[in-house]
Amino acid sequence: MIDPHAPAPPGTPPPWGAPAPLPVRPGTGRFLVLACVFVCAACGLVYELELVALASYLIGDSVTQASVVLSVMVFAMGVGSLAAKRLRWHAAAGFAAVETALALVGGCSAMALYAVFAWTGDWGGLWAAGPRCLLVAFSLAIGLLIGAEVPLLMELIQRIRRQDAGGAVADLFAADYVGALVGGLAFPFLLLPFLGQLTGTLLTGTVNVVAGGALVLGLFRRDLSRRTRWTLLVAGATVLGLLASAAALVGDFERAARHAVYGADVRVALQTDVQEIVLTGGTHGRPLDLFLDGRLRVGGRDERRYHEALVHPAMTGPHARVLILGGGDGMAAREVLRHRGVDRVDIVELDAGLVRLARHDPALSALNGHAYDDPRVHVFTADAFRWLRGAPRSGYSGYDVVVADLPDPGITASTKLYSEEFYGLVRRALAPGGRLVVHAGPVQGRPHAFWTVAATLRAAGLATTPYRVPGQDAGFTPGPDRSAGESRAPHDWGFVLAAAGPRAPPLRLPAGGPRLRTLTEGGLEKDALRGPAAGLPPPSTLVHPRY
Repeated sequence: MIDPHAPAPPGTPPPWGAPAPLPVRPGTGRFLVLACVFVCAACGLVYELELVALASYLIGDSVTQASVVLSVMVFAMGVGSLAAKRLRWHAAAGFAAVETALALVGGCSAMALYAVFAWTGDWGGLWAAGPRCLLVAFSLAIGLLIGAEVPLLMELIQRIRRQDAGGAVADLFAADYVGALVGGLAFPFLLLPFLGQLTGTLLTGTVNVVAGGALVLGLFRRDLSRRTRWTLLVAGATVLGLLASAAALVGDFERAARHAVYGADVRVALQTDVQEIVLTGGTHGRPLDLFLDGRLRVGGRDERRYHEALVHPAMTGPHARVLILGGGDGMAAREVLRHRGVDRVDIVELDAGLVRLARHDPALSALNGHAYDDPRVHVFTADAFRWLRGAPRSGYSGYDVVVADLPDPGITASTKLYSEEFYGLVRRALAPGGRLVVHAGPVQGRPHAFWTVAATLRAAGLATTPYRVPGQDAGFTPGPDRSAGESRAPHDWGFVLAAAGPRAPPLRLPAGGPRLRTLTEGGLEKDALRGPAAGLPPPSTLVHPRY
């Protein structure tokens, strides 16, 4: 509980008595304390951002994960601040102990969370919630330790030179907020791209323990007994040793964890500016699987079933100019190029690294039929939403067919690509009589998301024809949530064919089209869907996403 305190009258001596005996001048001492505040704040925000980023990748739904981490951490910081009052009389030793524990917990949090996901994520049952429980536990522990920092630092800075409480708090919070700014910018622009999440977090823990230990053992060592100094020194050295050992083994750990997640057949694993790309198989007759951020994007066993169902119904009618949104793996382009009369195919893909891999990897380029070698194919590295906004001004409009081969609508980062505003931009890019086809997620696994896509297309002024095709169980989730229950793929794929105007486009295969392996006219008619009995849900917009 918060203890009631009467305001201290002017001139009341501080509880610690005389100023601390320092090896430097008081002004220099205050500067060093504020510098430590700056460093610790930067480290604390890195831990926070690391938990949000890793949880979004491992578990999915970045909005939910960010909300959980931030709310739990802020709550824990308040509890930690109250708990730190009991350490005020031993502020120097208490602060060093807090920073040592924070460096260990925060520095190892990424590896621990990844390990639980990799080795227990597919156990099912109670263990399925393991990553979520660990995320909450780390958020709580790190928040408690961060919350204890400021009260102890307040005591330390007052030990140097007594200052009115308002001025001391202003100085500490100024250093704290500036440090948080630096940490918040360093994580996405330095640590994540150059070191990765695991090594970056371990380095942050190292900086944390060095800063806290150096301040206490260097500046306030005369406040500590000989035994306390040696205890803190040994504890700090032990934490540094653990962090250094983990950093040395992080490469082997990542490979072992990757094999635990994807199996032993990992052939390519790379981190682009956009996502993690993993290729498994593709040699010695083994089917090739493509994973993007841990979700199965292309399953070699039945990718043709998906891509034939996605592309060919939309090619019924004029199809000289085709726009593919997403589809950087080249599979949709392969199916489009099988049709006679295609003059130009524009692909708008955010991840240039995926396109390079699809061009040059022997197995992946063979699977996509070397589509990128076709002179009719033109690639634009851009966000689909932003590209469509400028398409008419750039002369890229009047498409006969638009294929939206985008990630699952339930993934937070993709929500804007399934919004009413986005489909309005697509409609503007269509030629008269043009068609749009959208991958809308599994009907069986997530019916609400599927019918929300259909409702959103209608709200954008497009008439719709929904359909589905059965898929095989690939044993890995392609959806937005990687840790919910069984890690199983949906047993169908849902699509929505749409066209501008009041009449829904017919669901049939083009006459004289290429011979297909998995899709037939009769099967396509059987796979047509009627709307839900309760009616369509509300459409999704940028300001009110509903997936």
